[in-house]
Amino acid sequence: MKSFAPRLLAASLPALALCAFGVSSAYAQSKSPGYFIPHKAAAPVSHMAAPVAASSAASPVAPQQPAQPKLPPIPNLPALPKEAPPPAAIIGVLSVPEIMQQSTAARGVETIIQQRRTVLAKEAQAEQKRIEAEQKTIEAEKAKLTKPVLVSKEKALQVEIEKDQVKFHNQGVAIEISARTALGKIESTLIAVIRQVAQAHDMNLVLHRSQVALNSNKIDISTEVATQLNKILPSVAVPPSIVPKSVAAAQAAPPKK
Repeated sequence: MKSFAPRLLAASLPALALCAFGVSSAYAQSKSPGYFIPHKAAAPVSHMAAPVAASSAASPVAPQQPAQPKLPPIPNLPALPKEAPPPAAIIGVLSVPEIMQQSTAARGVETIIQQRRTVLAKEAQAEQKRIEAEQKTIEAEKAKLTKPVLVSKEKALQVEIEKDQVKFHNQGVAIEISARTALGKIESTLIAVIRQVAQAHDMNLVLHRSQVALNSNKIDISTEVATQLNKILPSVAVPPSIVPKSVAAAQAAPPKK
């Protein structure tokens, strides 16, 4: 009999690792690298992925890329009328990760999301043990069961495992959506606070500290922005982690033949 229990562990638990700040970090980084990461989490390791060894002899020959066409001559355009020069740059720098470390709202979101991840992980572990116990029962009764009955029990167990995979995946997605919603509120407020603090210092250019090789602490507004952010947004509500009806309906729908 094929072992089914490891499949639940492989497919369900890595999905849980993508919840909360694991996925939220990816979400935030896709918009602005380094944003909204109160505590860096280790990247989840997927047990489903397996290395694929490709033989050079079996690899197809890559098609040759067509040569890039030569650009036409650059046109010689007339000069535009002279305009006033831009104002001299008054520069400030900040570290968004540092600000988020100091943000009470971000830390609150992290705490709530981590609690939900922990609960979900415990549920997955409990279900894992139940599946393993059911599998052992089938193994113990294997000699007494007829082949049709054995096949039926194995298929039923496989169906349970697949349902669990969908269930825990969807619940993980729901937690991710909750985190995104809460962090989105912090993001929009943070942008407004950065603008507010920059205007107070007459700064017309604010750079990420990570983009600057050297700067004076006198132009770093990270602490000031964090303090102002905590005054304006000391906390943010994290919506319930409910699986969207559209997702649940799509998962429940029978596969198209």
